Amino acid sequence: MYLKMFRANEEAVNLLIKAQRECEELYISSGEAESEPEHSETEQ
Repeated sequence: MYLKMFRANEEAVNLLIKAQRECEELYISSGEAESEPEHSETEQ
């Protein structure tokens, strides 16, 4: 039972890491990374 849960947890983490990397690549390739970040009024 423990090993099944551990493997499922590992798969979930790897899936999230893969998705994050893909989104980072999309963001970088879209050119938005070069634009200035917008500041909200709460940030000072």
